[in-house]
Amino acid sequence: MRIDLHMHTLLSDGELLPIELARRCAVRGHKAIAFTDHVALSTLDRVLDEASRDIPLAREWNLEVLNGVEITHVPAKKIDMVVSKARKLGAQIVVIHGETISEPVEKGTNLAAVSNPEIDILAHPGFITVEEAELAKKNGVALEITSRSSHNKTNGHVAKIARQVGAKMVLDSDTHSPGDIIDEQTAMIIARAAGLTDDEAHRACYETPEEIVKRRSLF
Repeated sequence: MRIDLHMHTLLSDGELLPIELARRCAVRGHKAIAFTDHVALSTLDRVLDEASRDIPLAREWNLEVLNGVEITHVPAKKIDMVVSKARKLGAQIVVIHGETISEPVEKGTNLAAVSNPEIDILAHPGFITVEEAELAKKNGVALEITSRSSHNKTNGHVAKIARQVGAKMVLDSDTHSPGDIIDEQTAMIIARAAGLTDDEAHRACYETPEEIVKRRSLF
């Protein structure tokens, strides 16, 4: 069953209420999802508080929902501080908006993200380096293979570098609208298109997200 740990609602730039996103995922057969709206210090408290209110409702559909954030366009040297505050406010999943080639993310963001073991996923990390991937492996930060069209042009590079050092990969949709939600078959296709073997695709789509959920659902 599908697990997706990078999804947005209208609490940032998504189109759906948290509860509607949860309902659509439940109907599509998802096992677990995370609300990970874009945040910085300006919205961190509000987003986590408001998203949390729909989580008990979503669990009525046997869908596990984790409350999280995607820390976005924060200066690299301030990422650790924002991550710490997010955890204190109850964020179960912490995603960092990586150095995608389609947005002006500050150089050094990838390095800051993979250096912090409190971070779960480095999203769409663009032209990530071998050194950064090695730190991701050391600190247990999963590197994202994404289905989002504006970010997935470097999926092949991310997969190649992750494989080279043995870093974990995770397949996420980065959903912003209803049409972005993907099923299991589509997730596997995207993983294979990035150059992953069948075994690597299975780990990215099932095993790694399951490990993250088990670890973070305890918080």
